[in-house]
Amino acid sequence: MAEVVEVLVPGGKATAGPPLGPALGPLGINVKAVVDEINAKTASFNGMQVPVKVEVNDKKQFTVTVGIPPTTALIKKEANIEKGSAEPNAKVAGNLPFEAAVRIAKMKLEGMLSYELKTATKEVVGTCVSMGVNVDGKRPKEVLADIAAGKYDSVLLK
Repeated sequence: MAEVVEVLVPGGKATAGPPLGPALGPLGINVKAVVDEINAKTASFNGMQVPVKVEVNDKKQFTVTVGIPPTTALIKKEANIEKGSAEPNAKVAGNLPFEAAVRIAKMKLEGMLSYELKTATKEVVGTCVSMGVNVDGKRPKEVLADIAAGKYDSVLLK
């Protein structure tokens, strides 16, 4: 029966140390080979925590599946900020262009509860609320109201 190890690793910088090494070592596979493959597959997510699933079959062969980083990590990267605001209702941590919110929604759409780009974008903008990140220079709640009113339909309904 296949063993499955799921971990969050820094994009392009996974090591044989924790959390990977201790989880993979007992499975009897070449940990360095797994780490090298993970680093190759996650290089484009440099600086972000990336979910990775390693499946090891009975013949000690492995398959690496790379997930999409959390929405917060994608927002931080797109907004060029290190972290969200400690006081999201009082202090603004950064600004996310609306187009970037749509890009993130497209990336995450498959794993979201939303079925449409419009509602997925609302989820991303909603995450901006809790992070204290403005969208297009406006408070995220204003942008959510604008999306609901159809002001961004030309972008969202393509």
